[in-house]
Amino acid sequence: MWFEILPRIAVMAACLSIPGMATARIHRFTNGGKEERVARYSYQWNLIERDRCISAVNRYYVSNGLVNID
Repeated sequence: MWFEILPRIAVMAACLSIPGMATARIHRFTNGGKEERVARYSYQWNLIERDRCISAVNRYYVSNGLVNID
């Protein structure tokens, strides 16, 4: 019957979703608990550079808030 295909679809969906979730977890682990940011446009790149200047350690994923703004 038609429902015999459901286990195969579930296995295929699980196999296709594992790499995406694993990549997000690895990026969170390596970037101090935050996901990696991608700058595809110049505005996004400017935001990353702003965050890098604001952080005290020259890393965009370390946020110290408004304390470091002159």
